[in-house]
Amino acid sequence: MKKEWIYVMLTCLMELLWLMGFNIAFAWWHWLLIAGVISIDFYFLSKACENLPAGTVYAIFAGIGTLGTALMDYVLFKGEIDAAKIFFMLILVAGVIGLKLSDQHPEAKQGGRT
Repeated sequence: MKKEWIYVMLTCLMELLWLMGFNIAFAWWHWLLIAGVISIDFYFLSKACENLPAGTVYAIFAGIGTLGTALMDYVLFKGEIDAAKIFFMLILVAGVIGLKLSDQHPEAKQGGRT
């Protein structure tokens, strides 16, 4: 696996950590930890964008963050999930997969230039 994709995975993981922190923080120093995790998250995000299309990286980042947050809310915080949420999460996953697959084409790697 290329290191750019490792950065994408790390930025997604960091995003889920700081989003979870929003639900459990209650002391001032918790917020300092969250700010530190956000800083690390954006570092990994910028490293991922150095060699991958920024739109694809951001779509994966946002998609996994959205999907992960919804699932985390349901599993950890006893949130509700219904058919509409599942439907829209599947659309989100399909969009992220579609963007990843579109990056496999040679013209996508060259920024669409011929």
